[in-house]
Amino acid sequence: MATSTPPATLVRTSQELGALIKQVRQSQALLQSDVAGLAGTGNRFIVDLERGKPTLQLQKVLDTLDLMGLEVVVQRKNPFNRW
Repeated sequence: MATSTPPATLVRTSQELGALIKQVRQSQALLQSDVAGLAGTGNRFIVDLERGKPTLQLQKVLDTLDLMGLEVVVQRKNPFNRW
C-alpha cells in the first residue's frame, strides 16, 4: 500500500532528506534505477542520495526532487522552537 507524504516535511539533515526521497519513490512504485533514468543520473547517485550522502551536487538533488514532484522551501526558523 502506498504511503502519502505530508504537504510539508521539516528536513534538517541529508539523511532525513534521503529517507524522505526513498519514501516518496517507494510510494510512487519506482525503483532506484527508474528514478536514475528519469533524472539522467547514475543509479549510484540515487543510492547515495537516499543514504543521505552530504556531498552530492546540489543541482542534481534539486532536479531529482523536482521530477519526483517535490520542492525545497526555505524559511526562517521560529525562534521559539529551538529545542
